[in-house]
Amino acid sequence: MFYHFLYPLKTYISGFNLFQYITFRAAMAAITALLISFVVGPIILKQLRKHQIGEIIRENGPKSHLSKKGTPTMGGIIILFSVIVPVLLWANLKNIYINLILLATLWMGAVGFLDDYLKVVKKFKKGLIARYKLIGQITLGLIIGSYLYFAPEFESIRGFTSVPFFKNLEINLGLLYIPFVIFVITAASNAVNLTDGLDGLASGLMGIIALTFAVIAYVSGRVDFSQYLNIIYLPGSGELAVYCMSFAGGILGFLWYNSKPAQVFMGDTGSLGMGSALGTLAILLKKEILFALLGGIFVAEALSVLIQVGYFKYTRKKTGTGKRIFLMAPLHHHFEIKGLDESKIVIRFWIIGILLALLSLSSFKIL
Repeated sequence: MFYHFLYPLKTYISGFNLFQYITFRAAMAAITALLISFVVGPIILKQLRKHQIGEIIRENGPKSHLSKKGTPTMGGIIILFSVIVPVLLWANLKNIYINLILLATLWMGAVGFLDDYLKVVKKFKKGLIARYKLIGQITLGLIIGSYLYFAPEFESIRGFTSVPFFKNLEINLGLLYIPFVIFVITAASNAVNLTDGLDGLASGLMGIIALTFAVIAYVSGRVDFSQYLNIIYLPGSGELAVYCMSFAGGILGFLWYNSKPAQVFMGDTGSLGMGSALGTLAILLKKEILFALLGGIFVAEALSVLIQVGYFKYTRKKTGTGKRIFLMAPLHHHFEIKGLDESKIVIRFWIIGILLALLSLSSFKIL
């Protein structure tokens, strides 16, 4: 909004020329998101407490989590509001990348909100049935994948994904690119959802990834930087840096309330919505494979669940008694059962997330 209304006034007031710079608008979006979360957060928290919208703790989870029962959930509303409003204020709203990432954020944010609403307000034990959430994820992936494949503005990079650590190496998946997009979005939103089990864990990791994607978006949208780093030049993708910084600011603001002891949980409203946003960012920036490295903690958490469930079913079929590899899945619960303090697990996972972010950024122009 500011970009569209104020930048044209540069002819009369030279100071408005600042609005052409992505770096300026990205920084302002981050600050705006942080301030909004500080203003909106207490208001939303008050309403959640007033309507007794509290977290339901599963009985077969770690016993230490029973004390968290009743903690306000659906805090993802704070994140969504803090991220989307600054993007509307500071981004170029005619940019197709911004339109697509906003679609992904709102789409799965709405699905997550419905799941939380049915679970904690209507008291449906399982919330939104899993297959309906899956339908929402697949439909979103189908829309975004089809647009990226068939839209004329993406014709030169249609069906391509880049391979990290190798300069100018891209794989053309052809029509398989569409199911590939569906897989990335579905996997990302579910992986973040599984990771959201400790105070500040998922939100901190998402903030690290958002900052990394902000750097990647900026250099991908610059012909000089992208040529120097031997990565795909994506005209207009630099605008995603504004979204990424708004994402980082909103998550940082939410972490103010979500750090241990958490005053609020993001719920599926935040984990599904922002998880799908991260997956979509990877797709739009052609860094789907790199995202597996950058979001390595999310991958490990999701794999731990798949391995645990798969091994349990296999051993039960073979021996009649199901066996487990981990003490409990997802992975962070395994370490909890082993006796590690919750804060220590979170901080160590953050440290690994930072290392993976640095490794991801160092992957450009190596081979």
